Amino acid sequence: MRKDIEQYLLQVQKPARYIGGEQGSVVKDKESVNIRFAFCFPDVYEIGMSHLGMKILYSLYNDQPDVWCERVFAPWDDMEKVMRDNNIPLYGLESGDALSQFDFVGFTMQYELSYSNVLNMLELGGIPLLAADRTNDDPLVICGGPCVCNPEPLADFVDIFSPGEGEEVGLELFELYRRHKAQGFDRRAFLREAAQIEGIYIPSLYDVSYNTDGTIAAVTPRDGAPAKVRKRIVDNFDKSYYPETFVMPHIEIVHDRAVAEILRGCIRGCRFCQAGFIYRPLREREPETINKMCLSLCRSTGYDDISLSSLSSSDYTQLSPLLDKLLAWTEEKKIGLSLPSLRVDGFSDELTEKLQRVRRGGLTFAPEAGTQRLRDVINKNVREEQLMSTCLTAFNGGWTSVKLYFMLGLPTETMEDVAGIVDLAQAVVNCFYTNPDRQKGKGVSVTASASTFVPKPFTPFQWEPQDSIETIHEKQKYMLSCVKSKKITLNWHDADTSFLEAVFARGDRRLGAVLLEAHKLGCRFDGWSDFFRLDTWLEAFTKAGVSPNFYANRRREYDEILPWDHMDYGVTKEFLIAEHKKAMEAQTTPHCREKCSGCGVTALTGGKCHARS
Repeated sequence: MRKDIEQYLLQVQKPARYIGGEQGSVVKDKESVNIRFAFCFPDVYEIGMSHLGMKILYSLYNDQPDVWCERVFAPWDDMEKVMRDNNIPLYGLESGDALSQFDFVGFTMQYELSYSNVLNMLELGGIPLLAADRTNDDPLVICGGPCVCNPEPLADFVDIFSPGEGEEVGLELFELYRRHKAQGFDRRAFLREAAQIEGIYIPSLYDVSYNTDGTIAAVTPRDGAPAKVRKRIVDNFDKSYYPETFVMPHIEIVHDRAVAEILRGCIRGCRFCQAGFIYRPLREREPETINKMCLSLCRSTGYDDISLSSLSSSDYTQLSPLLDKLLAWTEEKKIGLSLPSLRVDGFSDELTEKLQRVRRGGLTFAPEAGTQRLRDVINKNVREEQLMSTCLTAFNGGWTSVKLYFMLGLPTETMEDVAGIVDLAQAVVNCFYTNPDRQKGKGVSVTASASTFVPKPFTPFQWEPQDSIETIHEKQKYMLSCVKSKKITLNWHDADTSFLEAVFARGDRRLGAVLLEAHKLGCRFDGWSDFFRLDTWLEAFTKAGVSPNFYANRRREYDEILPWDHMDYGVTKEFLIAEHKKAMEAQTTPHCREKCSGCGVTALTGGKCHARS
């Protein structure tokens, strides 16, 4: 721990966020390493320490003898004040060294509303905000994660983007850096050569021009950079790196448990879901591999809860034998198992019987829309009778609490669809009380949560406008008026933050000027209601001369050049257009195991479709 902060720790909330020294953290002799990597999570310690990707890459990088990876989190406002008042730079938890002393400063971008924290952390760490202002002596700023499928809003501030999966490409980048460092490091020469690595995008090597109507005219690569930047994937997922232990936090974090990733990708093709497209192709781990991972993590950490992570746990083809292996030892040791991503049509009697043998909480399902017509538009492929059958199975198994996730503002949505959200929640309540086999003396609780739809890149809805804030507020008010039962709890996501999310999700490089203005106005932690102020952001847009509605509330044409068109995530634009047209006619597409829809991702896998193997 840095000695100069000890005297201030009693002035801040949760001082354990800032001291390091946790069990499992890695401390190396900085004089004996060649590459220092600051892994930055642009949010507080409790959220960043819960992120699986950070756990994987932290351990992987530290397994390299000449690499030292340290963790950095965004300081809360009380700690930030202490740091600014006392000239304490933002530092790595393991060494206490300022960000400016590292070779690489890497950010994982999980959420568009964390962009302002990136700028704040760079400034606190003593690093020039603009990539163009950095010299050979400054760290290389690199960003990965789902948000970099459209990297353009951050292009002014980032040297390197890493689209796709980072386990292999990061090590290749380090190898290139070793060579350049040994020869006498030249930043521009390194970046030009790095652009040739698959899964690396160097924004400074691309020029963007615009039409008079504000749309993009062209994205032109320079210095041999590829016209299309293909995302990186790990082909042999079963053999891919996974840590044997996690860093154990000093304080309770959001997801304080062992986590095993059982599959990557998704077969479903829900048209609103960015993750379902950008994480293709589907790949599974073998049950024995997962079982060994869980055993190792529980032994090394002492955790008594395991979460089986995926986009859709019930789509894991070997779920039953996996649970048999896990239950063989978790039941005896009183270790809980959770399957956080179950589909309505994946909750069977067999699964109920297995889950009854472990500690459990409520059940969560995501119908996403209240009417069958709208569920067909978004390609959810779930029918109301399936939800009722699943709930009946769960109620017979002893569950009495159900959470349902929906979205407001989906393309083609009407007020009838909005009322359908409450109707579906009421149908679940009725299913409980009309069940003759229900547990007597027990009541049911149904929570319906409605987030605001945000059109995202690499989805069939990337051309769709977002509903205005005023329209979303009207729908929220109407939805609340439809509730007639005290058994139903209704909540929803703030429409103001969803508006800003949509702006940056589909934005271009001109948003860099907006981010700079917002940073000067003090914007940070925009995903937190304590900090987010839409009026401040609107002031930043005005000062930068940029209209946020141009990005959030405008329908795109199919022939428009989109800011992310030079990124290749495997799924073709032709496929997304075909899916969008089917959505407008409320036509569904079968999932990948029923019929190949020709999404194009096999170009990344040498023609092999993992979902159908």
